[in-house]
Amino acid sequence: MPRASLEKKPHEVAAMFDGIARRYDLTNDVISLGQDRRWRAATIRAVDARPGQRVLDLAAGTGTSSEPFDAAGVRVVPCDFSVGMLAVGKGRRPDLPFTAGDATRLPFADASFDAVTISFGLRNVVDTGAALAEMLRVTRPGGRLVVCEFSQPTWTPLRVVYTEYLMRALPPVARAVSKEPDAYVYLAESIRAWPDQGGLGRALRAAGWRDVAYRNLSGGIVALHRGTRPA
Repeated sequence: MPRASLEKKPHEVAAMFDGIARRYDLTNDVISLGQDRRWRAATIRAVDARPGQRVLDLAAGTGTSSEPFDAAGVRVVPCDFSVGMLAVGKGRRPDLPFTAGDATRLPFADASFDAVTISFGLRNVVDTGAALAEMLRVTRPGGRLVVCEFSQPTWTPLRVVYTEYLMRALPPVARAVSKEPDAYVYLAESIRAWPDQGGLGRALRAAGWRDVAYRNLSGGIVALHRGTRPA
C-alpha cells in the first residue's frame, strides 16, 4: 500500500494540521460542497454504538465527529496527533476527553474499546498497516472498526470530473477560505495516491480484521469500510 504521507514526516503532517485547525471544519464544509456532514452521519450509523459503549474516534480533529456519539450517550474518546486541532476542540467542548495520540502507537490498553472509527485520517498516517493493527489491538474481541475515507468513483465520467476538481478547483477554493491553502494541495495529492476500495479492504484483512466489507458514498468519492475483530 502506498504511503499517503507523500514523503512528509509525522511531525510535518501534524504541524500542517495545527496550522489549519481553527478554520478546518468550515473549509471542509466548503470544499466538499456540504457533503462531509452526510458522510460523517453515515459513519456514525455504521458504527452503531449503543449508550454506555466506549468508542475511540481517531483523527477526531476538533471533535466534530465525536460530538454525535456523546449526544447519544456513547463514551467517546476523541484522539488526534495534531495538538492544534485538539486545543481548538477542547476550547469548544472541555467536557470531552480529547487525547493526543499517534495511530501507530495508541496510548490505550488492549481490548479497551467496543468500536474504533477514523474519518478522513487514515491516509495521513505514515504506516497504514501498523495503524490498522493498533486499532485491532485496542478493540475488544467481537468489536468493530469503521473507516470513512476518500476513495475512487466507480463511474468513469465522475472519476474524471472528480480528479479535475481535486487538482484544479480545490486549491483556489481552499485559498479563498483558508490561510494555509498549500495544506489542501497536499490533501488533494494524498487522495489521488490513496488505494481504491478493494485495496483498502485487503489492507484491513492483512491487519487481522475479519468480515471486511465496504459501501460507496457519493458514487465512490468516499467509501465506508467495516471490519470485526475476531472473537
